[in-house]
Amino acid sequence: MSSSSSIDFNAIKQLTLTEAKAVDQLIISELSSDVILINEIGRYIVSNGGKRLRPMLLLLAAKALGEVSQNHLILAAVIEFIHTATLLHDDVVDESDLRRGKESANAVWGNAASVLVGDYLYSSAFEMMVRTNNMRVMGLLSKTTTAIAEGEVLQLLNCNNPETTEAKYLEVIARKTAILFSAATQLAGIISDSGEKIETALALYGQHLGIAFQLIDDALDYKASAEELGKNLGDDLAEGKPTLPLIYAIQNGTPEEAAIIVSAIKTGNRDVFNDVYAVVQRTQAITYTEKRADEEAQKAIDALVVLPESEYKNALILLAKFAVQRNY
Repeated sequence: MSSSSSIDFNAIKQLTLTEAKAVDQLIISELSSDVILINEIGRYIVSNGGKRLRPMLLLLAAKALGEVSQNHLILAAVIEFIHTATLLHDDVVDESDLRRGKESANAVWGNAASVLVGDYLYSSAFEMMVRTNNMRVMGLLSKTTTAIAEGEVLQLLNCNNPETTEAKYLEVIARKTAILFSAATQLAGIISDSGEKIETALALYGQHLGIAFQLIDDALDYKASAEELGKNLGDDLAEGKPTLPLIYAIQNGTPEEAAIIVSAIKTGNRDVFNDVYAVVQRTQAITYTEKRADEEAQKAIDALVVLPESEYKNALILLAKFAVQRNY
């Protein structure tokens, strides 16, 4: 997928601006607890909100199918709460001190508070989704949160394991990352009562988009600057995570080059980042990872063929292209 023309992410954002503001209001009102620390951490994380990509996907899909209802807004907030809860827990597990270019919540308030507020956000998400009074919504989100937890545990098992295969790595990101994208777009279809064919297409779009998004994230760890990325370069290496660039470099490097990366993954050694970086570059592991991301983005776009033509459908297509062209 060519990156010759840059995609204006803010122009896509404008298409759901009114609804996104309503979602933000919902998030703020749901975060008001009489437990002050919950308010503090919740608002810190949410106001540090990143791209708000998952709620935007839900809103764009809803608009591509017709009207945006109150239930769509509620579920967009639910998706953001679940995503934020996973970030809080992730940063504790990974011992990260940076999130989106700012200190992570666990760096500011400590691990215990981060875990407990993450639990609160999960619980709030389930409390909110009940308001839709829709068993299919609750079934899908229950399955989604279970799969995310499984993905987290699988990732933990792969940590410091240089024998992780591409298939095992993809299984982790399918569960840990892509499934929430998939849930966001499928939920729009469920609430819009769009029928099985469109629901399935939206779920597939989200799944492939989520995989493409994560593949580019993993490539950026060996490509972007820390300022662009909003986290420390080499974090994945320091955590002993065998991401696709490393898996490919091990398979395609010389025995000596492979040994450098195997050792770095086993020990989680950031100090050899430059050596690992050199091997990743020489084996063209980033090019391969980007090619795989392009393939996933194209599958996402292909899935949308059943949707009626609209500026919202076009925006979903552009988001799939943006996911693989971004540098942050």
